[in-house]
Amino acid sequence: MEIAEYCEKAKRTCATLSNVEMDNVHMALGMITEVGEMMDAIKKHIAYNKPIDWINVKEEVGDLMWYIANFCVINNFDLGEILSSNIKKLQVRYPEKFTDYNATNRDLNAERKVLENLT
Repeated sequence: MEIAEYCEKAKRTCATLSNVEMDNVHMALGMITEVGEMMDAIKKHIAYNKPIDWINVKEEVGDLMWYIANFCVINNFDLGEILSSNIKKLQVRYPEKFTDYNATNRDLNAERKVLENLT
């Protein structure tokens, strides 16, 4: 499924609260909740030696994406553009590949310039 199509379909099931601020809070809290549910499956593996329920983990990732998509719709953000911008920023940060050095010695000004010059 294409990202724009997913966002369009996801907004069909999104509740509208009293105002945009509350809609944003709803989406942000939902993101936190879904990450917590995903991490609970991993915690049970680490703490209780249970096998990770990967089907459940994938479901939680899908739920997280629903909140992210709707946050973008509410704020008129193009999720595809955001993802593209993220890759371009990471190309500045890691010109060849990930390194510990580049991770801890970031050129935030260069990264910001890339983000500001993207349309």
